Amino acid sequence: MTSPESLTFRSDVTVELVKSSASDADVLFAARVSTAGEQSLAELSKDPERSKGLINYLMRDRHGSPFEHNSMTFFISAPIFVFREFMRHRVGWSYNEESGRYRELQPVFYVPDTSRKLVQQGRPGKYEFVEGTPAQHAAVGDTLRESYEQAYTAYQKMLAEGVAREVARAALPVGLYSSMYATCNARSLMHFLGLRTQHELAKVPSFPQREIEMVGEKMEAEWARLMPLTHAAYNANGRVAP
Repeated sequence: MTSPESLTFRSDVTVELVKSSASDADVLFAARVSTAGEQSLAELSKDPERSKGLINYLMRDRHGSPFEHNSMTFFISAPIFVFREFMRHRVGWSYNEESGRYRELQPVFYVPDTSRKLVQQGRPGKYEFVEGTPAQHAAVGDTLRESYEQAYTAYQKMLAEGVAREVARAALPVGLYSSMYATCNARSLMHFLGLRTQHELAKVPSFPQREIEMVGEKMEAEWARLMPLTHAAYNANGRVAP
């Protein structure tokens, strides 16, 4: 049985780009095949400013399919409740998550740090989050840790009694950390970012839960490095997915 001292509490998320085939050139040859046919690949090295303008035009006028000819695979570690929101994004995404049926789940749990705003004010669609008091942060931390310890003890008790992992896992909360591979293309990622991040350049407001926004910010940083012209055009055109 795992003692309470062996539980791990985290307030972060991690995102690792493990594989990619993604560049601005992928957008360009796909778009130019409309006019250059199979010679579109030969156009890639010509006139960088023209290429920048073409990507901006495609983004502005929402010609989306050229942004799909690329791939990025991320390894993500985050609380389970983040993944349940994540998997609402279905078009252009592929997922494989660690399984509580086939392995014993490790005692790593989410406890927000003091930077996490705790208090919701207003009504749905018009609400905002504001800072919590020291007493509220202490209550959240103490209550979650106690709940996690009880839940993981119950989980291990059932396993020790020979209960199948797929049954025993029902005792575990959504604050448990999980991990998954998520694969997407630039178009599907832009749609995700438009909904799951807040940004001063966004034409359309978004109200994401902070924990999934943390994942989105880390994914965006990797994508911006791979496809800087596409990322710049996305920002310049209000962060609306084409």
